[in-house]
Amino acid sequence: MRLAALIIALLLASGAASAREARPLSDEARTAARLDAIADSPPRLRVFLQTMPKGGDLHNHGGGSIYAEDWLRWAAAGGLCIATDTASIVPPPCDTPNRVPAAGLEQNYPLYSRMLDALSTRGFETGVNAPTLSGYDRFFATFDAFGTASSGNEAKELALTREQAAADRVSYVELGSGARQARALVAAVKDVDPTDFAALSAKLAPLLPDAVARARADYDRFEAESARIDACDTARPKPACAVEMRYLYTAIRTIPPAQTFAQLALGFALAEADPRFVGVNIAAPEHDPIAVRDYTLHMRMIAFLKARHPKVALSLHAGELTLGLVPPRDLAFHIREAVEVAGARRIGHGIDISYEDDAAGLLSEMAAKQVDVEINLTSNAVILGVKGKAHPLSLYREAGVPVTLSTDDEGVSRSDMTNEYVRAVVEQGLRYADLKQIVRDSIHYSFLPGASLWRARAGGVKAAACVTQGPACEAFLTANPKAAKEAQVERDLAVFEAAKR
Repeated sequence: MRLAALIIALLLASGAASAREARPLSDEARTAARLDAIADSPPRLRVFLQTMPKGGDLHNHGGGSIYAEDWLRWAAAGGLCIATDTASIVPPPCDTPNRVPAAGLEQNYPLYSRMLDALSTRGFETGVNAPTLSGYDRFFATFDAFGTASSGNEAKELALTREQAAADRVSYVELGSGARQARALVAAVKDVDPTDFAALSAKLAPLLPDAVARARADYDRFEAESARIDACDTARPKPACAVEMRYLYTAIRTIPPAQTFAQLALGFALAEADPRFVGVNIAAPEHDPIAVRDYTLHMRMIAFLKARHPKVALSLHAGELTLGLVPPRDLAFHIREAVEVAGARRIGHGIDISYEDDAAGLLSEMAAKQVDVEINLTSNAVILGVKGKAHPLSLYREAGVPVTLSTDDEGVSRSDMTNEYVRAVVEQGLRYADLKQIVRDSIHYSFLPGASLWRARAGGVKAAACVTQGPACEAFLTANPKAAKEAQVERDLAVFEAAKR
């Protein structure tokens, strides 16, 4: 009897094992297996990842997202000139020494090619062109070179940025942006002590309402024209129309500090008044001598304004530095002050984390506070020469610090979001589950208003209203734009995983 029972048990166990073996893989597991099979083939990865929904791009700069070819095209249409001595786009007249019209430039390929290089970092990583400038100098020089072409083309910039996002299956963009109204504010504070924040605020207070109103009117116009370009109000809208765009007002850290304060003050006021502006940032070369000198002052400025505008979210460029670019002492505190002094909820770049004083303690703090780090692999490789095993992406992930992938300045870097995902697999060893978490986190840590779809970790337990589908969940998604976008990403991922390969 016992022997018979044992035989029956073994047969049942064998049958159960066979059933498990015969059971088909889930869509997610099948998708992950496909990525594993092609992980060492960038061309195959490109095809695979091009169609993968990527959620949000949380670190993307207006202007820097535009490709050199488009700047030259707009310069030609606007009657602008090419300065052959400085390789930059300049205003007319074009019949003076070292000036030629931008129109017809494509007929002069050597000059056209030279301009592509001047307006981007084309060929820098691959070594196609012998570098005459360091990566960081070449990168940041492009903004002055194409800046003249930006005026009057703001709506086209928004349209192109959304079109590229749609091509990369990015459904949400937080675009680093500014407002020309800040120019009128800086004159008011030119003689004010930049360390007297109360006095600076008092000078700016009567000017800010008008500046905010004018900035909002500008963006009303830019967005309306951008929607027209992409045919958003027609029966055949471009895919770009489905990409939601919000803005991070970005102040500049390489100008006199009182002027930086004026820009920050406008940013906080604008973010408080206009829901399209979801937060404030600060940018420009962090290794610039003015930026180095004033770094702590800037963090204190932001903390002061944050105390007055507590609901305004902060994503701050910090730690976009590496050994040799600045003295070691300037690598020891930038990320910490952005987190602890200014109160940043997200950090842009964060490359010098391992050089920070008590790096392990700071990583633990960032993990506990869930401070997301916006990782820009191509930008970090070009500007800082940091890539592969030298990149701290794995350090952040091991410490439990959330990370998201972003493009930074995809036009200048000649990259796109799909390329960032390819690099994450090839250079950083990430696999499908890692990428899927990053996609989810890109919305979870966005500054979209409202509650999240997730109670804690993105992809974990859903909010109570959406544990099951029904009217309560629909009402919850309607009331919470962040949750609604997260739900959209989940649907997109499910469709992607179900596709035949």
